[in-house]
Amino acid sequence: MTITEICKKFKTLYPERIKCMLNYTEPWQLLVSARLSAQCTDKRVNMVTPRLFAEYPTVTALAVADVVAVAEIIKSCGLYKTKAEQIVAMCAEIVTGGIPDTIDGLTTLSGIGRKTANLFAGEIYGLPCVVCDTHLLRITRRLALIGTDNPIIAEKALAKQLTDSGLYADGLWFSHCMVTFGRTICTARNPKCGMCVFADKCKGG
Repeated sequence: MTITEICKKFKTLYPERIKCMLNYTEPWQLLVSARLSAQCTDKRVNMVTPRLFAEYPTVTALAVADVVAVAEIIKSCGLYKTKAEQIVAMCAEIVTGGIPDTIDGLTTLSGIGRKTANLFAGEIYGLPCVVCDTHLLRITRRLALIGTDNPIIAEKALAKQLTDSGLYADGLWFSHCMVTFGRTICTARNPKCGMCVFADKCKGG
């Protein structure tokens, strides 16, 4: 199945353009929320960030925050000690040097990997991107679109396929569709194959 065919199916499935599920009002808040979402659901992050952003309403405030206090607020997100340290450090870096405007530049910030960098670059800067999370990797493997679980290799392979198909500008939308489809239909365990529009093309796994 080609990436063009998958995008056509998604446009039928999701006629209203799917957006980022993390709640934020300022760009720096998206970076914080995305860092919190690692090994944690967006729903949980959205339950935690209102208090976090209320107590630290600016990036400058969070940059000088007590790491232990931040950790206590975000505790339910998991890996909270590491996340708290990296979030405070990242905010300090932003205060000093601003938010980079390239994917490679964003990955120089504390705790920010390519998945978050792609999400931010697409959401905030409108850059073409592919956000390789676990849902996207699982579904593209099942549909034999790519044959790897390595997110960096997958990102490059999918970016090329989207580019070759004239769809790279829709990379962020494609990624959001994959997340939504992976959460609701093509789940890791007990996927709802009877409801899947790709069932006849699925390789399983």
